[in-house]
Amino acid sequence: MKLNEGFLNSMHEAMQLLRTRGAVEATKAVQRARREQCAGAANANVSGREVTAPVSSQAWTQQTTSVRAREDSVDVEDRGHFSMLAYSNAAGRRQYGLYVPAGAAGEPLPLIVMLHGCTQDADDFATGTRMNALAERHRFLVAYPVQPQQANPSKCWNWFKPNDQRRERGEPSVIAGITRDIIAAHNVDPGRVYIAGMSAGGAMAAIMATEYPEIYAAAGVHSGLPPACAHDLPSALAAMKGGKGAGKSMRGRRETTLAPRRPMIVFHGDADTTVHITNARRLVEGFNAGRGAHSESRTAGAGRACTVSQLVSADGIDAELWIIHGASHAWAGGNAAGSYTDPVGPDASAEMLRFFLEHPQTQ
Repeated sequence: MKLNEGFLNSMHEAMQLLRTRGAVEATKAVQRARREQCAGAANANVSGREVTAPVSSQAWTQQTTSVRAREDSVDVEDRGHFSMLAYSNAAGRRQYGLYVPAGAAGEPLPLIVMLHGCTQDADDFATGTRMNALAERHRFLVAYPVQPQQANPSKCWNWFKPNDQRRERGEPSVIAGITRDIIAAHNVDPGRVYIAGMSAGGAMAAIMATEYPEIYAAAGVHSGLPPACAHDLPSALAAMKGGKGAGKSMRGRRETTLAPRRPMIVFHGDADTTVHITNARRLVEGFNAGRGAHSESRTAGAGRACTVSQLVSADGIDAELWIIHGASHAWAGGNAAGSYTDPVGPDASAEMLRFFLEHPQTQ
């Protein structure tokens, strides 16, 4: 079998992983390279690519359900490419996982930046959210910045530290730098770049959407907290329990309720004992001023009952709030193979993707 450039690049990646992450990760990279080489040979005489047209809500649900059903028996990495990269600036260095769907050299694709929760990493979060499978089906890139233990003993994003809440400072500058690098290196549609996260990652995603509205078209927050609700660890713990101290971390620069800058979709379980549900409501406080807001009760098939609120700000910026009844601190509809997941629906990943694609950046 003739070795192609992609195979050689994958083998180079394996050597890097052997030095940086050990033999297990290096072996995975070699196995992926072999599968991609075999797949390339089998498809050598096939040309052209399916272009996915806009779909109805019902068709969207059927498609994403089908992806989830297939994921248990087919490794999504057999189709696309999941690699570990790194970015550095004055604030520090972070590794990040990047999933690129198969055949991504054509039209510009959306990008979703996913920020994991405490104790998690890129592989765990990718597994738990199933976002790579959605990326392969609906054609977008996914990035997973990794918070190392050296930066936080529990690998949490430091959303509660003043220096990590501001534009071009601390961790926000690193995450923005990763995003910019991916946009520059890949065929990314700059009007369809989004950010989402779980728990501490959700809190940081909300900060990123507030501080970098020119980069991110919309944000998704699962079991997270609003920006500027804490200024140190004690105030962070108080906010997580439902206490209100917003604005103190910014030394009076901000009001308690931040004016919405980008669309946002929020998920939170009402049985969450780690991050109190009042934080979800505070995340969307600024979206309650517009007309046309309404709520409805839903049950996603065999999933949990939830209350979904459609909100809009005074400036016409959309938001959705999903209160999931009986759910704890876990990613709704997630894969049980990942940590902090609730396999029972609704499917937060699919709903976030649907919301994101409905809200490209127009200015």
